[in-house]
Amino acid sequence: MTSFEATVDALMDGLRADLERLAAIPSIAFPGFPAEPVEEAHDLLAGLLRDAGVPHVERLDLPDTAPVIYGEIPPPSPNAPTVLLYGHYDVQPPGDESLWKSPPFEPTPVEGGLRARGIADDKSNVIAHLGMVRAFEGRPPVGVKIVIEGQEEYGSAFDGYPPTDPERFACDAMVIADLGNLRPGTPTLTTGLRGAAEVTVEVRTLDEPRHSGEFGGAAPDALLVLLKALATLHDVHGDVAVEGLRREEWAGTSYTEEEFRSLAGVRDGVPLVGSGSLGERLWSGPAITVIGLDAPSVEHAASAVVPYARAKLNLRFHPRQDPAEARDRLVEHLRSLRPFGVPLTVTPGDTGPGYEATTGGPAYRAALDALREGWGRDASYVATGGSIPLVNGLAKAAPGAEVLLFGAQDSMCNLHAPNERVLFSELRNTVVALCAFVREYADGFERADSERADSGRADSERANSGRPGGGAA
Repeated sequence: MTSFEATVDALMDGLRADLERLAAIPSIAFPGFPAEPVEEAHDLLAGLLRDAGVPHVERLDLPDTAPVIYGEIPPPSPNAPTVLLYGHYDVQPPGDESLWKSPPFEPTPVEGGLRARGIADDKSNVIAHLGMVRAFEGRPPVGVKIVIEGQEEYGSAFDGYPPTDPERFACDAMVIADLGNLRPGTPTLTTGLRGAAEVTVEVRTLDEPRHSGEFGGAAPDALLVLLKALATLHDVHGDVAVEGLRREEWAGTSYTEEEFRSLAGVRDGVPLVGSGSLGERLWSGPAITVIGLDAPSVEHAASAVVPYARAKLNLRFHPRQDPAEARDRLVEHLRSLRPFGVPLTVTPGDTGPGYEATTGGPAYRAALDALREGWGRDASYVATGGSIPLVNGLAKAAPGAEVLLFGAQDSMCNLHAPNERVLFSELRNTVVALCAFVREYADGFERADSERADSGRADSERANSGRPGGGAA
């Protein structure tokens, strides 16, 4: 069995240099940011893929969407499988740059890696795909389709595009590399993504503010009405109290409480909310967060009864629950309330489906072997509360394909936060694992074809033996 460690180690200096070049480009595909850096990142990656030996690289342009890179390496034989590799080259805005220890688009060495915006999410994973192609000198033992999106972080027309062009995205397995390991050094397969929905709830009780001394105590305070409604969403333990939202025990790996407190930045002395395992609270159960609140600010508060208040809620739900059903359960709960006798105006918002990967197939088994080869230990299984909108689109375009979610990020990389970083060890091991995966997957297909051929010959021989004049005398 070929080991890829020496080959990948010899490639790492070049991959690191390419990652630095890519991470130095502020490819933010959000409204209000210049389009030129996004185009620059696209052109750099398209050129790197061509130089690595990808014979077909093209640009996909969709309305109001940054360009998508599509690359294709044909299968080496008619019986070889095809693997689709996904990543994205756009990044989140850096946020408050004063919180960064170095400029966000100046890749800066940190212990064992590099710091920059987008260097983990998702440029490290894009470079990992490139590394696999280079390791095979452009001739892997499988067909390869490479899809590198340019507007994943903001969302775009590409989310729903793959089912409209299924032939382009047809494959036997896909590696979605837009996430990574539970912790550095722990190979991790993500098997589920929670769905998401938004709901807005508002209250209007008075035509305009009224003096709290003269009217308070009888005039209905819209903010108090809203707060009383929001307080019904959770029980005394902090668990979601909305009926009909699916929750199950989590059987995979999870964080320790100490790890989670550190990752979330929970202050000393502040307890975590909810009951049950962390995996259940984070991945296989619902969560409701108040992500916005319209009410008078403390700084500009007047001594008046508040006439109007509004909140925006974000709901995360079980990967297998229908998005509309989950959102409607929350809407029904809120509409059934009459805090202090006051009705609420509840407006359903957008939904995004969750995803639960099918496990146990040949690609899944090949991935387990590959991750063990890359990291030297067995893989863990997690889910995530985040969403990757394109996963469902790709799964609809290639409904028979196995979907594998792993990559070079880790939970401690500060994605979407200041001081994002990636570790070279995780990048290197991901490239090794990708190489091992395509080898193992191709070998498994070859064995399966051989077994089918042997079975066919045996069936034919059995059939012939039962015919007049057939079989041995």
